[in-house]
Amino acid sequence: MLRALSLVVVALLSISPALAQTERRVPLDAEEIRLSYAPVVREVAPAVVNVYATRITQQRQSMFGDPFFDQFFGRSPFFDTRPQESQSLGSGVIVGEDGLILTNNHVVEGAIDIRIATMDGREYPVDLVLADGATDLAALAIRNPDRTFPVAQFADSDRLEVGDLVLAIGNPFGVGQTVTSGIVSALARTGVGITDYQFFIQTDAAINPGNSGGALVDMDGRLVGINTALFTRSGGSQGIGFAIPSNMARVIATAAASGGEIVRPWFGATFQSLDSDLAAGLGLDLPRGALITDIAQDGPAARAGLRSGDVIVGIDGLAVQDPEALYYRIGLLPVDSTVALDVRRGGQSFIIDLLLETAPSNGARQAVISGDTRFAGVTVSELTPALAQSFGLGFSATGVAIIEVAPASPAQRLGLREGDIILNLNGTEIRDIETFESLASQRPRGWQITLQRGGRIIRSFVSG
Repeated sequence: MLRALSLVVVALLSISPALAQTERRVPLDAEEIRLSYAPVVREVAPAVVNVYATRITQQRQSMFGDPFFDQFFGRSPFFDTRPQESQSLGSGVIVGEDGLILTNNHVVEGAIDIRIATMDGREYPVDLVLADGATDLAALAIRNPDRTFPVAQFADSDRLEVGDLVLAIGNPFGVGQTVTSGIVSALARTGVGITDYQFFIQTDAAINPGNSGGALVDMDGRLVGINTALFTRSGGSQGIGFAIPSNMARVIATAAASGGEIVRPWFGATFQSLDSDLAAGLGLDLPRGALITDIAQDGPAARAGLRSGDVIVGIDGLAVQDPEALYYRIGLLPVDSTVALDVRRGGQSFIIDLLLETAPSNGARQAVISGDTRFAGVTVSELTPALAQSFGLGFSATGVAIIEVAPASPAQRLGLREGDIILNLNGTEIRDIETFESLASQRPRGWQITLQRGGRIIRSFVSG
């Protein structure tokens, strides 16, 4: 009897959020290993929903309906393109009692209709409140909520440790709500290439297609991450999944609840990682930190007294391993707050206070090209320091940035894309909006265009 009672007490201490122990430990014996995750699942599963997003896609159709003709005739004149509805499946987590839901942006991006289904089978239409491609997070709001909804409580993802037990809850392959278990296999994973803010929780809890946007929870039943991607060569789980930390998810949820606008701080500097040789040359023991390579004139970093060649190794007492970690830490903070940077310069250590400000994008001159010209339908902007940095350019970059291309416009048919930087037209260097407008309105016999796209310089000639 006493043995049974002691096991009950251990179970409560190990699983119940109300009585959870503050110290981590491994199971003490075989009986403890047989304990169940069911109390954690019962608590958090009602806050996890299935997400159904409907999109309109263009499907090529052959008048002949035979692949043989597809091969030889292509699109014209025997083909047309007709819109067709397609549906993607994902997961979401309710974080507000009024029906505020977090999911992945890629689950709902481009959707014309979004619906969710709760664990008990009830379906609701939802509105897209906020979509943030930088974090791959989106916030949805249940339309006309008829009740108070169960919510997942946020945990502090910075308190996670490698080896902690976690559960992934979602809707893999559209089969319905599913729970998998595992451990945190790595923290602060960068170089994954999924979002702009790369600081992922890596787990071996099975994550499959359809889990995107679902919950990663700890043994207290609290949300530590939003499952967002898996590493796979077969299309299924390979034992490596990635989740966006809950501290970043909380920023998106707070922005959605307060109006749906994200205002991010701008540092006003560019960075690079350190290798062993570079670290040794800078007098550092380890190749850790973010090396400043360029500073914007009159930007926050310049006003704080930072210099090119400084290495930032910490922020507000938290270690900075690389530039991605620094971007992540800055992205969690509100504008107009002050952070303490741990800086190494010339073998010495400094603490430098930096006031976080918004990027000076307001006031950038823009122009919409119209009329009888090959560039009609394109919207261009001058390159402010912040805009140049967003395109991966130096602060002193020249040219004009294409920020929008109207569908079916002459500019789109010309092959121009959003994000292109036009550097030169017919031998004239483009340094400002006025020069571009003047040249774009002309009708020469042909155009020699030099532009930058994705870090590559592209030169092409097209007829006028």
